[in-house]
Amino acid sequence: MALTIDITGMPAQRCVFAPSPLAELIGDPAAVRAAVRELLEACATAFFDEAWRQVEHQLAADARHKADLCTRLGLEAALAAVSPAITLTGGRIRLDKLQDSSTSAAGDGVTFIPSVYGRPHLLTVHAPGWRPVVQYPAADRHDGRPVPMELVRHRLDAFAHPVRQRLCRTLARGPHTTGELAEAWHLTPPEVSRHLAVLKKAGLLRTTRRGRYVRHSLDMTATAALGVDLLAGLLR
Repeated sequence: MALTIDITGMPAQRCVFAPSPLAELIGDPAAVRAAVRELLEACATAFFDEAWRQVEHQLAADARHKADLCTRLGLEAALAAVSPAITLTGGRIRLDKLQDSSTSAAGDGVTFIPSVYGRPHLLTVHAPGWRPVVQYPAADRHDGRPVPMELVRHRLDAFAHPVRQRLCRTLARGPHTTGELAEAWHLTPPEVSRHLAVLKKAGLLRTTRRGRYVRHSLDMTATAALGVDLLAGLLR
């Protein structure tokens, strides 16, 4: 199963690598995009802001790297770095393992968006009159170096405890202090601190200090990569 994008006649500069489609939404005041933007702004504080701050530098760096490859070595090299499931043949971009279909990029080009949450899958969106969009897995934070299997086991053990699972559900939604976590889950602050220490030792927590308050949040990148790291360790 595959998707073929016809890029015959498409200028190279119309192949866009961007860390987020939000700029395109802001630039187009059409009613649907305006509605999507309003929804995202309303949800940002509650759901997205902290998670985006954790990954935005990684995604921006990945997009810059792919754009640089496209400029220096050509589109074929950039696509090869995106995924082995993408090939450029005879003026057509082919994405394997997707539903059989085809679309054209001759007018508006193609946008490639890195993501840390969909590995190892590619996601494509295309419709008549719309620019094709391909979401691909960003390069690992550890630059392709394998995570030691001992660390993977340590992280799995850290997630295995039911109390830490409950704490992580809260921490995944945003930063919290030890006192806030204790109150939310009817635990004592020392008990919460012990569980947070286990998560921090496993490299699964981010900690920030604001004044006299220390706030903890779940490292979404490390958590999202855990399944991939486990598989890589088993196949090593």
